[in-house]
Amino acid sequence: MSARPRIVVLDDYEQAMRRLADWSEIDARADVTVCHEKLTGDALVDAVADADAVAVVRDRTPFKAELLARLPKLRYLVFTGARNTQLDAKAFAARGIPVSNTGKDPGKDSTTEHTWALILAAARRLEVQLALVRAGQWRDGGALSAILKGERLGLVGFGEIGQRVGRVGAAFGMEIVTWSPHMTAERAAAGGAKAVELDELLATSRVVSLHLVPSQATRRLLDARRLATMRPDSILVNTSRATLIDMVALETALRSGRPGCVALDVFDEEPLPREFALAKLPNVVLTPHIGFVAEPVFETFARGTVECLSAWLEGKPLVRTLSLEA
Repeated sequence: MSARPRIVVLDDYEQAMRRLADWSEIDARADVTVCHEKLTGDALVDAVADADAVAVVRDRTPFKAELLARLPKLRYLVFTGARNTQLDAKAFAARGIPVSNTGKDPGKDSTTEHTWALILAAARRLEVQLALVRAGQWRDGGALSAILKGERLGLVGFGEIGQRVGRVGAAFGMEIVTWSPHMTAERAAAGGAKAVELDELLATSRVVSLHLVPSQATRRLLDARRLATMRPDSILVNTSRATLIDMVALETALRSGRPGCVALDVFDEEPLPREFALAKLPNVVLTPHIGFVAEPVFETFARGTVECLSAWLEGKPLVRTLSLEA
């Protein structure tokens, strides 16, 4: 590398990637640009057109074949975390561009805790209560808070995060049931839950929490028909992926009272448009996709990114590369 390489870091909304790692050795060898805003279309291409290497935070920016075709200089990509569903692996393999990741991080711990923050915020009507106190008021005479002990917690998806959420629910004294496309009674029981059909889970659970990795079979899994079967006092929580819910149908469902409340951390379009319809509804709790966003997680992201880029710049064996097939 005779000329100084150019490195672009995308999607650092939290402005944490520089702060949480020592970039001095990279700065000595390369020119680094960090982008804190979401970039799309021509603005994205302009930002990375001359980049020799790109680092992306999670899967906030898709890297598909069409984009790669407009980046002739790109020679290396790093993404944070251990999985990225928005990379066109075949396109990278065809170009011979290696891809690395920052490895395992405590994001599942963070997402588990945030899931429960959303459940409790909805059950205890925290947004309303906080607003009252901040406005110098006290009680509003509205709906009273729920008690979750003795209620049913339905987990759609029962992987590592789903099981952790279930264990917290059990500690609250909730009954834990679960469904996923390939769930078995034995697997559910091993995690402390009971396997039920999806329709039963939706119709009987006070809290329904989504923890599936989306697939073609689960896209818009909660459609208008299924949403309409939920309890009128139910809380639907999604810290997984927005594609699991038909978001257009969700607005209609909320206005009709089934489910009773929704708490969302993930959305079809991020950041949210200013006129996002659900934000105007009283039975909605929204957070800006921060389930995985925590200091220890971003420390792992930042340090892992520096580790990967340093190896690449120094001509050493690349760190945690993916196995890509054209």
